[in-house]
Amino acid sequence: MTGGASGGIAVTGLGLVTPAGIGVAENWRTVCAAESAAAEDERLSGLTVGFDCRVPGFDGAALLGRRLAWRLDRYVQLALVAAREAVQHSGLDPDSWDGARVAVVLGSALGGTGTFEQQTETRLREGPAQVSPMLIPMAAVNMVAGQVAMDLKATGPNLVTATACASGSTAIGTARSLLSGGAADVVITGGTESSLTPTVVSGFAKMGALSRRTADPRAASRPFDTDRDGFVIAEGAGVLVLERAADAHARGARAHAYLTGYGASADAHHATAPDPEGRGPEQAMRTAIADAGLAPREIEYVNAHGTSTPLNDALEARVLERVLGQRVVVSSTKGVTGHALGAAGAIEAAYTVLALREGLVPPTANLDSADPSVNLDLVSKVPRHGAVRAALSTSFGFGGQNAALVFTSPGP
Repeated sequence: MTGGASGGIAVTGLGLVTPAGIGVAENWRTVCAAESAAAEDERLSGLTVGFDCRVPGFDGAALLGRRLAWRLDRYVQLALVAAREAVQHSGLDPDSWDGARVAVVLGSALGGTGTFEQQTETRLREGPAQVSPMLIPMAAVNMVAGQVAMDLKATGPNLVTATACASGSTAIGTARSLLSGGAADVVITGGTESSLTPTVVSGFAKMGALSRRTADPRAASRPFDTDRDGFVIAEGAGVLVLERAADAHARGARAHAYLTGYGASADAHHATAPDPEGRGPEQAMRTAIADAGLAPREIEYVNAHGTSTPLNDALEARVLERVLGQRVVVSSTKGVTGHALGAAGAIEAAYTVLALREGLVPPTANLDSADPSVNLDLVSKVPRHGAVRAALSTSFGFGGQNAALVFTSPGP
């Protein structure tokens, strides 16, 4: 097994702001308890689907200061809080590091849709002269990486990846390449999304992608369950601090896990429907596993994309069985968090790291009756104890964009 202290990429910091809570500790407690975060949302009142998964009690002004927060769309606020936690967790100090060697690579599918929708309403109600001059810098998808860089004094490579619901995983894979190629010594990476606006939710609902379990929102996100009928849209941010393992070891930092493999692919099939044979996801998974120097049988846990949609879950299960066999342990944390779109892959990468570090596989919430077509070892209701040495995290998005990450254990 590859990825020890002598080589590979170390995960030295984690930050999470999700519907499962603010901060890594609260997230891990909620996810392991399988407590669904879905609830009715008064902001969506009157829509066909009026529930979602929001970050509970998030107050950007209180966490970031009112002067900074008012200039930032919520998707940037979430990322900034998560990034600060991840950097603090890593033991690095932005006041003393060489900022030119620190990169920022973050993923987001939609960017500042909240600001864009608010300002559209202002224009229609009050006229174009009342549109905020901050509209573009608040709504533009690239601005999250720019704002994090300004906040943390990171002047190295700076970019945003936008591969739909694979954006966060794509960002992490891109960050790994920057470190391996010597373009940076530290990368702040992950994903963020906050697009719980009436227009965006209406669009997903019109497509038939969202669960219609309006009478019981908490039970609506149910990956791999026979009664699943769509995903629950969510917001959130997940941030990892990555360093070359040798550098982390030299400064005495703890490696929570090693990022040892990355694979990406395109279905080249359809704008929204997956390739019915699953060739794209399979290619991404096999590439990531080979990149990690592992055999498929060495993957012991998969944090699945597991959206709770009829098509995705059935297809993903078939591909996982084809690549890894029926014995692999699988769960989807979207049963708790819902689907945070471009942030999902990064949030789930962080949960995968925690599973490796803690020797604890988080369960799939609301998995009451597993789809009989799914021939995998699904973890439901309660976490499963036991050391995990290698894990796979999968992400797939509209446009047929796929990404897979392999993490390995730091050992005892």
